[in-house]
Amino acid sequence: MLAAYRPGGRRLRERVRLTDEQRLDWLRLIRSDNVGPRTFRDLVNHYGGARAALDALPALARRGGAAAPGRICPLAEAEAELKAARAQGIEFVALGEPDYPPRLQMIDDPPPLLAVQGERAVLARPLIAIVGSRNASAAGMKFAERLARDLGAAGFVTVSGLARGIDAAAHRASLATGTVAVLAGGHERIYPADHVDLLRDILADGAAVSEMPLAWEPRARDFPRRNRLISGLSVGVVIVEAARRSGSLITARMAGEQGREVFAVPGSPLDPRAEGTNGLLKQGAIMVTEASDVINAVEPILGRAIEPPPVEEPAHETPAHDSEPAADERSRIIALLGPAPASLDDLVRLSRTSPAIVRTVLLELEIAGRLERHGGGLVSLV
Repeated sequence: MLAAYRPGGRRLRERVRLTDEQRLDWLRLIRSDNVGPRTFRDLVNHYGGARAALDALPALARRGGAAAPGRICPLAEAEAELKAARAQGIEFVALGEPDYPPRLQMIDDPPPLLAVQGERAVLARPLIAIVGSRNASAAGMKFAERLARDLGAAGFVTVSGLARGIDAAAHRASLATGTVAVLAGGHERIYPADHVDLLRDILADGAAVSEMPLAWEPRARDFPRRNRLISGLSVGVVIVEAARRSGSLITARMAGEQGREVFAVPGSPLDPRAEGTNGLLKQGAIMVTEASDVINAVEPILGRAIEPPPVEEPAHETPAHDSEPAADERSRIIALLGPAPASLDDLVRLSRTSPAIVRTVLLELEIAGRLERHGGGLVSLV
């Protein structure tokens, strides 16, 4: 039913839009307990649609060993969030719809629904992320401003995380040419709070995006999730300043995992704020001293067409055949899992069962809150 998550395949001539009823089902599913982007994908692909997946959640949790079913987002709550969002000019754009950012949908865990406020058209233009230290130097912020301004003049849109320091400098310098703020919390919980005015200026010609509920207060673990969106939206990521343990290095790592270009601005070996960027250069990042360094590197990439996975969302969702594992199959698969991450291929081979059966058991465990997903498709027991 939903092939939107499967890379490759033909490009559909006409990409579909969800009905409002389907959009509410998607919102309910992604807002339910233990359902993240990867789990959402697996549930919808397995059951043939979000409505059928919602109906299956209690049985999955029970078979996965949960003492009680996790919370399923009520219809009234999803309706209220959708209504509140639209009242503020925020739209929930679904993966596979025409307005969904083309590069973002190619990552391993794209948000099923992206809450977008502002000028959605900027998300279809070439995007370059500029991020760096919150405790930035004057020289670092000046360079970020110059780089953002020059890239904007060349037709690029700047993406950043609305943080203090480098992020804010990059946003401010590209207000006239378009910039995208990626939020760690919901649209009603801007962080830092003193950047509310900056966000208002951004929305005049740019956009803000979030995968979190409107009133979600950002927590520490939400910032790495946001960082994967910053890099996922972009064709390349420029790190201007980053200390050895900077969150910007997480963005750089995710960019590399997503196949994006990673750029770094060199700095003084005596400045701890340059330790991370200089380290990236040693690891093979492209050195940036002017905008042309970025432009020359990404132009060949922009010349290649983006082939998004096709979307085949039916007008009426029909549950797929529920291939419930036999007791011995479930036991063999669970026995192979532990705190050390394992791959799906290894679980299939060692359990001597089909990939479909293994995926079903993993869904059961995840909905029961017993499974943790890692990068590279690895999983472990909580």
